[in-house]
Amino acid sequence: MKTARFSRDDGSATVTACLALAALLALTVLVAHVGGVIAARHRAQAAADLAALAAAAELVEGADAGCAAAEALGRRMKAGVVRCEVAGWDVLIEVEEKVPAGPFGSPSIRAIARAGPVEEGG
Repeated sequence: MKTARFSRDDGSATVTACLALAALLALTVLVAHVGGVIAARHRAQAAADLAALAAAAELVEGADAGCAAAEALGRRMKAGVVRCEVAGWDVLIEVEEKVPAGPFGSPSIRAIARAGPVEEGG
């Protein structure tokens, strides 16, 4: 009966491949989380822009009606309106959106938008 002899390098390719696969998996998860945060930032900015436009369109009825329209639109877009300021015909809206980040918690993303008449320069 023959006994098998193993050299010190036997199995090193398997260990290297497992480490490379684990690193690739970690990189994929990181890229997916960063992509999710970027997409959430764009959604929050879109919600702020649309809420500011909705508020500006309702300013004829008063500042309260404008802010109510902004909050309603923010709810529909799953973003909370945290600030609504009306100065004349200008509206400043700030929205906040939670980003699910798995084991890292749920960070908040904020976006600000302004809507109002265009100021003409001389």
